[in-house]
Amino acid sequence: MAHLIAHKAALQTRVRKIQGQAGALDKLLEQNTDCLKVLQQVAAIKGAVNGLMKQVLEDHIREHIGSRTLTHEERDTEVDALITILNSYLK
Repeated sequence: MAHLIAHKAALQTRVRKIQGQAGALDKLLEQNTDCLKVLQQVAAIKGAVNGLMKQVLEDHIREHIGSRTLTHEERDTEVDALITILNSYLK
């Protein structure tokens, strides 16, 4: 969890950007905007979410799975939990 605290401001900035992009998408839909603009906004949101996921995932792997203090059992548990999350994310 220390990695989340260390990068809290950057993560919150990413989340706020995603919120802004989602709000912009909502406005586009309200205005009956051309579907290409809507698709472009959806792609931008997906990219922003993927960037957030990449940052948190990388930090998690380094902090938790890469920790030299873990036992084999603890590492297996961490790996299984991460695989479950990745499977959910990649559906």
